Amino acid sequence: MPRGNPSPKLAITVEPEVHAGVVAAAADEGVSVSAWMTNAARRALRVRAGLRAVADWEAEHGAFTDAELAAARRRIAAQLSGSARSEPA
Repeated sequence: MPRGNPSPKLAITVEPEVHAGVVAAAADEGVSVSAWMTNAARRALRVRAGLRAVADWEAEHGAFTDAELAAARRRIAAQLSGSARSEPA
């Protein structure tokens, strides 16, 4: 972030094992704890938005059927296995 527009700061308290996990994960990924936490927060916010979108869709169209959920799980599994194959070893 440019010096003229500093990022907002948060002061948080976490349990010791969470702290250790975050520090280790950031080190493993070669990023700062702030960058790791920012990425984790972005993922959590995307999940929340996705869950909200599903809830809104279901409110308008009804709950997904078991068949629709099974098809979605297969599609996700295929995408995940495809992305694992395309990542460098």
